[in-house]
Amino acid sequence: MIKIKVPATSANVGVGFDCMGLAVSYYSTISFEESAAKLTITGCPTEFQNEDNLVYKAFVKGCDYLDKPVPNVKIDIESDVPVARGLGSSSVCVVAGLKAASVWFDNQISTDQLLVLATEMEGHPDNVTPAILGGLCVSFLDDHNQPQVIKYNVNDRLNFVALIPDYEVSTHEARKVLPKTMSYADAIHQVSRCAVMTKALEVGDMHLIHESCDDRMHEPYRAKLIPDYDQAKAISEASHGTMYISGSGSTMMAITPNEASADAIVKNARAAFPNWKIRKMAVDLAGVQSEVSERGKVLHR
Repeated sequence: MIKIKVPATSANVGVGFDCMGLAVSYYSTISFEESAAKLTITGCPTEFQNEDNLVYKAFVKGCDYLDKPVPNVKIDIESDVPVARGLGSSSVCVVAGLKAASVWFDNQISTDQLLVLATEMEGHPDNVTPAILGGLCVSFLDDHNQPQVIKYNVNDRLNFVALIPDYEVSTHEARKVLPKTMSYADAIHQVSRCAVMTKALEVGDMHLIHESCDDRMHEPYRAKLIPDYDQAKAISEASHGTMYISGSGSTMMAITPNEASADAIVKNARAAFPNWKIRKMAVDLAGVQSEVSERGKVLHR
């Protein structure tokens, strides 16, 4: 049996629209093993237990890339990562399927190749790169449509709190509300703050994090799709946190200077939003992980 563990990701990180992503300690574990039937999928809704399942499609893509026959496979999905909440649920599926195909055929897909294949499936690298590499990643597609990635450190004094509403924001709607153009002034505002944000996260400077986390490309427009955005932001800032919309939403992520600040946000957010999932998160530094076992014995990771 092959087990693939993939972290959720929080894209944009405020001002890094479509280029910055952070791996967080919220995981899906997906198992793959030989099956008598062509395909068996468990652990997800019935409507996804077929060949259109994104995990399986990624597994097939990996096999095709290696020019190997697609084996009969049983896939079991254990996922904490909610769908359509801005935490990279589709990237989790893509990375898990591709990595499983690699492990199935003796790890023949390199990390660089995995990045390329995952980006091809997702269409952009901002979520898949941290899911594969862990940590804070800034990425873009070059002139040959190949992902280029830089990985940054995040200061371990910082704490993160995910505020996950009990309602979705569709990626399609979140894209549709964005303006088609922006001014030079806004572009300069965005680029300068994105550059500062990476260093501020590295050194743990909450003043600079707060000052640089001022987005003009997507958050003012997407905030209108989250009815509780203003209240969630007020709760975060009252306890010295800096909040941003994770991905296209509806999840919002608060960055805090210490654990006490994070605990205060958790307490107050749970009181205000009893039906939401509110949880502290750490930065996942490892990215996708694999384990091969036989009859309960781990053979290798």
